[in-house]
Amino acid sequence: MPDSHYRVLVIGGGNGGVSVAARLRRLGVDDIALVEPRSEHLYKPLFSHVAGGTARASITVRPQREVIPPGVTWIEDGVMAIDPVTSSVTLGSGYGLTYDHVIVCPGIQLDWSRVAGLADALNTPAVSSHYEYDLAAKTSLLLRDLRSGTVVFTQPDDPASCAGAAQKPMYQACAYWRAAGVLDDIRVVLVVPGDRPFGIPDISAELERNIAEYGIELRTRSELLEVDADAQEVVIGGPEGTERLSYDVLNAVPPQSAPDWVKVSPLPSPGDVGGFVEVDPRTLRHPRFANVWSLGDAAATTNSKCGGALRKQTYVLAKNLAAVLRGEEPRWEYDGYAVCPFTVSRSTVVWAEFDDHDQLKPTIPFWKTMYRENRLSWIFDRHVLPWVYWNLILTGRV
Repeated sequence: MPDSHYRVLVIGGGNGGVSVAARLRRLGVDDIALVEPRSEHLYKPLFSHVAGGTARASITVRPQREVIPPGVTWIEDGVMAIDPVTSSVTLGSGYGLTYDHVIVCPGIQLDWSRVAGLADALNTPAVSSHYEYDLAAKTSLLLRDLRSGTVVFTQPDDPASCAGAAQKPMYQACAYWRAAGVLDDIRVVLVVPGDRPFGIPDISAELERNIAEYGIELRTRSELLEVDADAQEVVIGGPEGTERLSYDVLNAVPPQSAPDWVKVSPLPSPGDVGGFVEVDPRTLRHPRFANVWSLGDAAATTNSKCGGALRKQTYVLAKNLAAVLRGEEPRWEYDGYAVCPFTVSRSTVVWAEFDDHDQLKPTIPFWKTMYRENRLSWIFDRHVLPWVYWNLILTGRV
């Protein structure tokens, strides 16, 4: 394709990019292009269900062309660099694009190499991670076939996308092993970076109850430091020192950061070690480049990074950008909402909704204890939300 100019350029074709483009089209904004190199679109919240054996991998993927909103130009390429001073983007193919406004939402980068030995260990039979599409099914088989031994689940420190999702396959696997009568023969170790499994006490109490019931060994204030695949051992460490554990199965979630091309651009604020796009956390507009916007995992917002935050973020950003294009000031504000549905068995969920001040923020205000483990939340998370995602969220309707 030749060098081109667009009124609005969206970088990233995941949940945030597709849904914000769809919302803008519904608001009457035209001349939108979306840059995304992948030919397949993934519904990542179901990856933990795939790993836990309660969903098939095939239902998490659809062709990217099917989710591109009508009237939006899809540029099947990746971004190599962005220059907000000249309002230009360089693609992997070498072509350049310019824009009136750009929405930067390429997602987050999984930094496998930051844990010694982890990248190579993924190619061995006993190590996997449900944060990748092709590895989620591998995790499922490893957990399903295990009848004795030690399983280690690791959760990365922030910044991370849906960090709590590292725990979800573990609970589903424990419920499966208990039903199969082999849970007592399996040592389960959970490694978390914080003082507790979750930062909000009420929600953490629900998780801690399940951890105790399953007999899971909890390592707090710890992180995965090294994987020795030949010896099938991991090194975990924290303020109290390091510990070496042998494993029969390791499900690891790596440290994360902004994509490298974002890190080296002028978009992050000075001192942001993760390299995320600086934004006003309420309007989602860049404070130094007025025609730059960002949302999702790539944005330096104050909320917990998760797919559930995007529905409100895309609404606010689309409304504000449409207003700016009309010559008005942005007046809509994102409230810091985030959600993490913890699948604590194969039929129940702890539905954690909260804001960027770690205060509970239930969608149904009068149901104050909605976060407690229940069956209805499982049905919504496993069966209702996927339909809502493909049919309403990606089309900009909700």
